[in-house]
Amino acid sequence: MNFAPLPSVDAAQVPSDGLVLDVRENDEWAAGHVEGALHIPMSDFVARFGELTEAAEDGRRVHVMCRVGGRSAQVTQYLVQQGIDAVNIDGGMLAWDGAGRPMVTDNGASAFVL
Repeated sequence: MNFAPLPSVDAAQVPSDGLVLDVRENDEWAAGHVEGALHIPMSDFVARFGELTEAAEDGRRVHVMCRVGGRSAQVTQYLVQQGIDAVNIDGGMLAWDGAGRPMVTDNGASAFVL
């Protein structure tokens, strides 16, 4: 079998108004995340898939993120199979932080990658 390469993007190239889907677990999200990102943990993804399709219904590209890129690659592959314009963020939150991109927390504490 020959699989098409997974569409991916460098963390520094994600548009500031881009739709970011964070598939990390709740404790990882709480430590620090992209402001305005849609948080659907991979473990809840199938049950909550409708939330994503609503957010992406205008044809917006979905930038999928986890900590380093493994879980988000699986979700990106699934989304592409569903006909959704999705890309995996190479290196995940570690790359996002490394590129100096902003992160926030819900409680105002200093954000970090767990």
